[in-house]
Amino acid sequence: FAALLEPWRKRGYELLLSVGIAQGYATIGTIGCEGRREYSATGTVCNLAARLCAEAKGGQILLSQRAHATLGNDVKTALVGDLALKGFHRPVKVYELPAQV
Repeated sequence: FAALLEPWRKRGYELLLSVGIAQGYATIGTIGCEGRREYSATGTVCNLAARLCAEAKGGQILLSQRAHATLGNDVKTALVGDLALKGFHRPVKVYELPAQV
């Protein structure tokens, strides 16, 4: 993504990438009806990833607690805190993965 920044900046655009990563189970498959079908994923993990992405500022990568636990101690992260996210009854513990530029 970093390679795209400078050419677009020269054209007067400021590109910022925000990422939300969650890990868990989802239902995947073809949905729709005759004439309009698409392959999609649905479930709580998809909603969580979307909410984290919406909360992330430009250049920020946010991780769910489960995704963070999967990384182990090999990757440096920072605790953002407990965020109240739409669609979740309890606050969600969120971590930040420092972006590499």
